[in-house]
Amino acid sequence: MWLGAAKGMVIRMQNSIEVTGKNEEEAIASALRQLNLQRDEVSIEILERSKSGFLRIGSCPAIVKVTYEVPDKPSTDNIGAKAKSFLEGLLSRMGVDAEIDVGSKDDGSVVVELRGDGMGAIIGRRGETLDAIQHLTNYAVNRGSEERTHISIDAENYRSKREESLVHLAEKMAAKALKYRRSMALEPMNSYERHVIHTALQNYEGVTTGSTGVEPNRRVVISCEKAKTQD
Repeated sequence: MWLGAAKGMVIRMQNSIEVTGKNEEEAIASALRQLNLQRDEVSIEILERSKSGFLRIGSCPAIVKVTYEVPDKPSTDNIGAKAKSFLEGLLSRMGVDAEIDVGSKDDGSVVVELRGDGMGAIIGRRGETLDAIQHLTNYAVNRGSEERTHISIDAENYRSKREESLVHLAEKMAAKALKYRRSMALEPMNSYERHVIHTALQNYEGVTTGSTGVEPNRRVVISCEKAKTQD
């Protein structure tokens, strides 16, 4: 027996739960509370009607099955297309003509590579402009979506090159910390760059890393002593 099915509704994905109650209405109400849905948003099947029994002997609760629509998870192709469209408009306003290549990773995230003349202006000082563009793109594309897809944006392989230089810097400063037996404070970095430093030295024998200061001037400290704080 089906009750309250929404007519004309195309359900692309469905899920269901089974709920018990003293009677059918109580079971249905309990299911709606759990799902935070209205009755006309679900389909209800009575699996077993309640029985009162005699002096509560032989009584049994009602069991209902409530089926509801599950929103489709946006595909990376759709997210990538939205990201490309947004970036085309943004870069046009910035007066930058760039080739935009969109791909995806196994974890479902989207990667965007920008190529062309004038990428220095897109990258900015220490990647600050690139970070801002990435932040704006993530906000614009994911706004209103129930599930957030991370979009990573790079320009002329800046991020991979920057990561390589950070690893080299980390190892160089670690060697100095060991040689002079004192802590070495690096320049202020964002959370991602600090993470690169911490990861590069996590197995570096004889040194530990920690972070000090507040954003945007938070920096990594490489020391021969065990750090108490780490991002």
